[in-house]
Amino acid sequence: MRIKFKYFLSIVIVFIMQLTFAQESRFSGKVTDRSGLPIPGANIIVKGSNITTQTDLDGNFTVNTKKGQILIVSFVGMKTLEIAASAGMSVKLEDNSNQLDTVFVVGYGTQSKKKLTDNIARVTAKDMENVPVANFQNAMVGKLAGVQITQINGKVEGGVKMRVRGVSSISSSQEPLYVIDGMPLINDNESGSSAPINPLISLNPNDIESVEILKDASSAAIYGARGTNGVVLITTKQGKSGNTKIAINTSAGWSEATHKMKWLNAAQYIELYTEASANRYGANDLWLTEPGGVFDGYSNGKDWRTGQVDTDWQDLALVKGSVQDHTFSISGGDSKTVFFLSGAYNKTEGIVRGNSMDRYSYRGNLDHKVSEKLRVGLNTSLSKTKIIRIGSDNSFTTPLQAVAQTPLAPAYLDDGVTPNNQTTLYYNFLMQQYNGSWDANIFRTLMNSYAEYKIIPELSFRTELGYDNNNQTEEYFAGSLTESASTNGYADANAIQSDKYSINNYFNYNKTFKEDYKLDLVVGMSFEESSRKRQYVAGTGFASDDLQTVESAAEITAGSSSRTKYNFLSYFGRATFSILDKYLIKGSLRYDGSSRFGAANRYGVFPAASVGWIMSQEDFLKDSNFINLLKLRGSFGVTGNAGIGNFASLGLFNGSSYNKQSAINPYQLVNQDLKWEKTNQVDAGLDFAFLNNRISGEIDYYVKKTNDLLLNEPLPGTSGWSSLTRNVGSLTNKGFEFVLNTTNIKTDKLTWKSSLNLATLDNKVTNLPGGDIVSGQNIVRVGETISSFYLVEYAGVDPANGDALFYKNSLNNDGSLDKSTTKNYSDAQRVISGNPYPTLMTGLTNTVLFNNFDFSFTFQGEWGASMYNEAGKFQSSNARYKDNQTTDQMNRWQKPGDITNVPQARWGRSNGDQASTRYLEKTDFVRLRNLSFGYTLPKTMIQKLGIDRIRLYMTGVNLLTFTNYKGYDPESSYDNNGDSNIQKGIAFYSAPSAKTIIIGLNIDL
Repeated sequence: MRIKFKYFLSIVIVFIMQLTFAQESRFSGKVTDRSGLPIPGANIIVKGSNITTQTDLDGNFTVNTKKGQILIVSFVGMKTLEIAASAGMSVKLEDNSNQLDTVFVVGYGTQSKKKLTDNIARVTAKDMENVPVANFQNAMVGKLAGVQITQINGKVEGGVKMRVRGVSSISSSQEPLYVIDGMPLINDNESGSSAPINPLISLNPNDIESVEILKDASSAAIYGARGTNGVVLITTKQGKSGNTKIAINTSAGWSEATHKMKWLNAAQYIELYTEASANRYGANDLWLTEPGGVFDGYSNGKDWRTGQVDTDWQDLALVKGSVQDHTFSISGGDSKTVFFLSGAYNKTEGIVRGNSMDRYSYRGNLDHKVSEKLRVGLNTSLSKTKIIRIGSDNSFTTPLQAVAQTPLAPAYLDDGVTPNNQTTLYYNFLMQQYNGSWDANIFRTLMNSYAEYKIIPELSFRTELGYDNNNQTEEYFAGSLTESASTNGYADANAIQSDKYSINNYFNYNKTFKEDYKLDLVVGMSFEESSRKRQYVAGTGFASDDLQTVESAAEITAGSSSRTKYNFLSYFGRATFSILDKYLIKGSLRYDGSSRFGAANRYGVFPAASVGWIMSQEDFLKDSNFINLLKLRGSFGVTGNAGIGNFASLGLFNGSSYNKQSAINPYQLVNQDLKWEKTNQVDAGLDFAFLNNRISGEIDYYVKKTNDLLLNEPLPGTSGWSSLTRNVGSLTNKGFEFVLNTTNIKTDKLTWKSSLNLATLDNKVTNLPGGDIVSGQNIVRVGETISSFYLVEYAGVDPANGDALFYKNSLNNDGSLDKSTTKNYSDAQRVISGNPYPTLMTGLTNTVLFNNFDFSFTFQGEWGASMYNEAGKFQSSNARYKDNQTTDQMNRWQKPGDITNVPQARWGRSNGDQASTRYLEKTDFVRLRNLSFGYTLPKTMIQKLGIDRIRLYMTGVNLLTFTNYKGYDPESSYDNNGDSNIQKGIAFYSAPSAKTIIIGLNIDL
């Protein structure tokens, strides 16, 4: 009986198995987009199993499964769809317009937007693609609420300022922390002059997948001592399993200055300066116009009386530029290994004569699943950037300072080749290009490797090792015909090597309890070490202008070298707890130590906490057909700023020479009590989404208060020291931010989406024990915006005699200001006259898709800021100096009764050219930042060629600017990229931004 039972059981088992297999069938289907075009490479997974497949080039797929079994169909950028298996399936995927499911990169992890309790701004590769700019920062302008991004001049390598929710420091760094794939980046301006080079110019924007800006303390506090100015998390592109993809982007275009100022031509120059001389010396004094006089001297033999010479120096300095950008990438992989490889070349000829850039870059990202528990990866990037420059921003060899030259002087000698440096008013900048050179070469290596081990399903350990190497060399040569003629040529070489190592080790724990309670924990440590080496040498006297390196110099005139190092040791933790998917709690803590601070305060504690309530999940709202998301959130946190010198807390000595003997001199006072700047930030926000997510956005109000400001406080001269770095004072930033995203139209053929962001900013210095700090035309004063303008107030022109007038602004007995006028500049008092920071910023982006056409544009606007033109005293000076003048000087006072704002022209005499509000202007502007138009060829035309996509496009940057600002550009300033945090908003022959138009081609294989 036992044998018969076993036999019977075997028959039953075989029958059941046969029945089961008999129910499995081979099902076929096709995946298309909303317009019916096939989607190759879409993933199909049989739910609850490990059975997967992908669509072919025609969007077709087959899968072995049971009828009615649920299939999960997904594709990047599309909404994931679940469908029951059946014969002849037709699957249509929609664009993923639900931003609530977007996964954001946060410090040491990721989180969906719906569950965020922080304020994080984000842009993706799609937001930045095909924007013809040399650096990725400029591609984000106008797209992030509360984030101001400004390239300080129109040079291709020009420094970029990014300010996240205002300025939170006086003497410390005002730049955010940049982190790429978990590796904090070197972000030091290493320019050999005060004209800065963007430290991140070597990064290829086309390699970037997304950029997240951590704005509030809840998100940034996980980076502790460097989170005060915000954190910029850069994530590069990764491969995806499936068919190997090849992407090619090639584009070329042209550039020109967004704006040119109006300068006197030769006839106007003669008229104005002849009159100015007559007002000074009398009409019979002909020292300018007589034969052999000043004008004859300028014209170098040409007859200026008949108009033989009329040089437009501005057109020589601002030229037509060009841009080429070529990128190639290949990506793909399988279920275990994915990869992304790219190579790129960018050549940009600047709008400033003699300024250009060549950049070669490579990136390789690899991720490999060793086993079900172990995953490893390696991200690498190599780049070489060559920048060609002329002059610096604070000497009269700057190309744009050529506008100071008289139009009576020819630019070239009679041969038409050799620059005229004999009769020009100042040194002819063309000579530097003709007989000199200034090259900067930047070699950058980035590497980040990682290993992640899943200890148990809920717990994993990740270790990361990062390395950043930035090598920059600059070689300058001025030949025997240049301003260095007296030394028979000059050359110098400046070499800087910066290295940074980073080690991160942390645990991630994710556990769901009883389906309604979710806990995410991150606990770990971080160590960083940064070092910098510099070598400099200079020499004069060259036997030939063909020998242009210091090695060939007859005499070495200068030489120096330096080494420095600093490090950070940190421990951090973060816990996120979700209850019923509607009550959110998060807390984080970072314990930071830095070698930069005093022994008594080397470590700082930076806590943060935030909460969120998804009201739309409550019973009274969750069934609403109108509301998709309504979330309240609030946060508080403490962040720090460590952007000071490496040894600011120490008493330092340097080597020197005394009576030709070696000696040691003290040059810095000790301050062992030096500690972190700390910023306390409170943020309250509301996230919303309505009408099936067709309307979504966020509203925020924040207050940031920075205490223990790191300040280079001046000391009395009797102490023998000029300053001491101390923790003194405080300042506050507060403001509103508003983001609105809408899907205005969505049909099978037409989609129109808009995104609007607004941000206000109110900055105030709240405590400054040492009193006012005045630097040039700027002041730091309690109750005022940091770096406010502090100027004598210009009152116009006396119509009786043409004298410039100024408001006295002295205090009356009742405490009011005396608004009577005076012609004596010394009798007028300086007053707060504006500030360099906008109080309102906005950006508006629209994207339209119609059939195979795409169209998008971004407007950017700023209001409330001012700019002071430091060069005004030369270029709008009523002909006091010989410099060429702006054409508005022709509206000068000439006779009694004239009503004008331009004083009488007086040769060699001050008449309103002193520093005053005359040279201060509002910089309110609205700019058409980006505009792009593209056409994608129908897939039916190109699939037979094995091509997935061909897109032709045209893109423009800075096409239109609406402003009343009379200078070159409302965003262009003379700024040394944060090294002087007080002197801000100063223009000094600052090159305008470039207007660029490119035509390009995208090919996906």
